[in-house]
Amino acid sequence: MGKVHERIDGRLREFIESQHIFFTATAPLTGDGKVNLSPKGLAGSLAILDEVTLAYLDFAGSNAETIAHLRENGRITLMWCAFQGPPNIVRVHGRGEPVFRDDPRWDGLMARFPDIDTSLHGHRAIIVVHADLIRDSCGFAVPLMTYDDDRDQHAKRFAREDDDSLDAYFHSKDHIATSLDGLPGLPLPLPPTPARR
Repeated sequence: MGKVHERIDGRLREFIESQHIFFTATAPLTGDGKVNLSPKGLAGSLAILDEVTLAYLDFAGSNAETIAHLRENGRITLMWCAFQGPPNIVRVHGRGEPVFRDDPRWDGLMARFPDIDTSLHGHRAIIVVHADLIRDSCGFAVPLMTYDDDRDQHAKRFAREDDDSLDAYFHSKDHIATSLDGLPGLPLPLPPTPARR
């Protein structure tokens, strides 16, 4: 049976932090807009900021649907599934916002991700999610699968980019600055990477 939780702590926090992948879902307000569902991973790219707030690193890719939807309406759901051990699914429904490189909160948020080298991944934003509803369910139908390792292709692809070439890459893509439905996406030009303190 599913259960609603008031906060992310104890067993729930341990479960979230032990998963190697999670999924994000967002959608525009328009009824015929595209719902977006994205897998997220890479060790060290998720942080639980407090009992009702999470953040994850948003890396380079060929679109920016999550950013666009959050800029428009803020609705987001995060989901974790147990692919090993006891069956479990956890969902966090909430309000999200993208924090960009030129935001005064950037340095403080980045300090919450000490175990990942963001220079390898074309880091463009931090997504902060404030939970409105936290719930879990059984996950009996989720298959058992084993985790081998994080893929290295993303780092190999984007480690060679500097701020200028990454900005050019984003400008070359149709759905970075503008979503599939025409919403404002990643603000360009890309601000420079703040110096790590």
